Amino acid sequence: MNAIVGVHGIGKYRYYRDAGNSVAGAAAAMRDKWDRYLHRGLTGGAPHNGQRYVTEVAYYAHLLGEAKQDDEPRAVQRMSAPEQEVFVAWARQFAGVGEGLTGALHRLTGWLLGRLAGNAAEFARFFAPEVAAYLTADGEARAAARAAVAEVIRRNRPRVVIAHSLGSVVTYETLWANPDLEVELLITLGSPLGMRDVVFERLLPSPVNGWGQRPRQVRRWVNIADKDDIAAIPASLRACFTGVDQEFMVNLDWIDFHTVEKYLGCGALNDHLKPYLP
Repeated sequence: MNAIVGVHGIGKYRYYRDAGNSVAGAAAAMRDKWDRYLHRGLTGGAPHNGQRYVTEVAYYAHLLGEAKQDDEPRAVQRMSAPEQEVFVAWARQFAGVGEGLTGALHRLTGWLLGRLAGNAAEFARFFAPEVAAYLTADGEARAAARAAVAEVIRRNRPRVVIAHSLGSVVTYETLWANPDLEVELLITLGSPLGMRDVVFERLLPSPVNGWGQRPRQVRRWVNIADKDDIAAIPASLRACFTGVDQEFMVNLDWIDFHTVEKYLGCGALNDHLKPYLP
């Protein structure tokens, strides 16, 4: 089978809510969008007439809880302690903050409001709560998300898995935890897998001597990241993972730097996907 499975990133709870709390409905709505986005990249922007590229999108956002909604990113000051720790560790990497947690939160909130565009501030609101829910909770949400992704991969037996954002973390751990899931090509988009203090050290299995590894049953790993994507820090996964076969740095949009729409539609996946398309 030439099946292609997608694994979504952050901020996707609304699909579950809009589908009447239906996982199948949320996954179907996301698949429709992924097909349109990929079609744009594969054809250079030709109209989409229902062409199908993605077999299924593995949906797990409902297992992490609904992301906090607020009118402005000052909501970070009301995050739980684990969420705050993740937020501060993330923001330190590009804000140059070296102070304690309380002072850093105060400073970083103002820093984000003053320096980041609206989309980046919106991203910050979603990023820390969902990553914290996956990486720092009691383990139930993490195990459930991995099980959901494993079930979709096992059922579809895809040759290709495309994992975006937090989905690359869930996919990486899922593949390590389920050695029966063989994948010919893993494509990670805007991945935070290498993000020090936030993600990298918390991965399962833990990195060894400062290095993570490509899951053994993955034949080829391609990483694609925008140079300005604040989730993909560092943009190059080859700096901390062995087995990344190819990497491509793209320039998507200085404001819209992380969405799966921009990644799938940028054309950087074309040469890698065409051998698996009809």
